[in-house]
Amino acid sequence: MATDGKKLQPIIIKRIKKGGHAVHGGAWKIAYADFVTAMMAFFLLMWLLGSTAQGDLKGLSDYFSAPLKVALPGGSGAGNSSSVLTGGGVDLTRSSGQGRPSGAAPAPTKKMIADAAKAEVAKADSKRLAALQAKIENLIADTPKLNEYRNQIRMEVTPDGLLIQIVDDQNRPMFASGSAAVKSYMRDILREIGFALNGIENRVSLAGHTDATPYSGGDRGYSNWELSADRANATRRELVAAGMPDDKLARVAGLAATSLLDEADPKSPANRRISITIMTKEAEERLLSTRPVVLAEPAEAGAAPETAPPTQPAQPASAVKH
Repeated sequence: MATDGKKLQPIIIKRIKKGGHAVHGGAWKIAYADFVTAMMAFFLLMWLLGSTAQGDLKGLSDYFSAPLKVALPGGSGAGNSSSVLTGGGVDLTRSSGQGRPSGAAPAPTKKMIADAAKAEVAKADSKRLAALQAKIENLIADTPKLNEYRNQIRMEVTPDGLLIQIVDDQNRPMFASGSAAVKSYMRDILREIGFALNGIENRVSLAGHTDATPYSGGDRGYSNWELSADRANATRRELVAAGMPDDKLARVAGLAATSLLDEADPKSPANRRISITIMTKEAEERLLSTRPVVLAEPAEAGAAPETAPPTQPAQPASAVKH
C-alpha cells in the first residue's frame, strides 16, 4: 500500500522563465551629443587661442584679472603689435592698446569726407585737362593752318582750369577793325579748337578782351564793353559750329580792357584777345554759385558775324579801333 501511495504523489515541475534586460531608451544619445558639442567647443577654443596674437592674449588675461583697469579710459588694454590687422588705439606702434583719451581726434566728419571727395575730383580734372592740352598742342603741330599761327595761341593751366588765349597781332588781327567780324584764319583756328573740345566733360567760359584805346563815339552807347562782348559771342558761334556742345558753355562775357595781358603797354595788340577757359569742377561750382551777370548776345544774333553792330558809329581814320 505504501508503494501505491508514493506512486500517486503528484510530480511538480517548476519552470523559470528568464526575462530580458530593461529598456534604456534614448538617454545615451543626449549624453553623446553633449559630449560631441563639448569637444567641438574645446577644439574651437584651442584654435582661437592658437591664432590670437600675444598682445590680445595678454589683454584678455588682464581683463579677467583686473577688468576695471582695462575698461576705464586711459587704461592699458589689448594690443595688436603682432597682429596682421591694425587698429585698437591712437598709437598703433604700441604693444598694447589704449583707451581713447578725452582730447583724442574725433571720427571723420562729413566735411572731411567731402574734402577727400573734392580732392579726388580735382585729381581727375588735372589729368583730363592735361590730356586735353596735349591733344590741342598735337593738333596745332600737325595742322599746317594752326601751326602757322601758333605764336598767337597760348595755353597754360591755371587754378580755374586750362586757359587757351588767342591773341591779336599787329599785322594779323583776329577781327575786322572795330567790329566782331571774324577773319578767315581766326575762323580756322576756332573751328579746330571747337572740334578738339567736342565731347569734353568740363564746362567752358569765354571772354573777349580789348586794349585800352578808347572806342571812338563810346559816349553814344557802343564802347569797348560791347565790342568785347560781341567778339566773345562771335567766338562762341564758331566753336559751336565746329562741334563744341552749346550746353557746355557756362559764361560768355566781355571784359573790355579790365584784364590786360601786357600791363606795361595797355595799347599793345596782345591785349586784344579771346580767352577760352575749360574750367575745373571746383571753378565751375564757384562760378555758378555766384551767378555773375552775363552779357547777352545782341538781337542780331542770326545775322552774319561779319556784319558790324547796327549801333556802331562811324570812326575817323585817326581813331581806328582794333
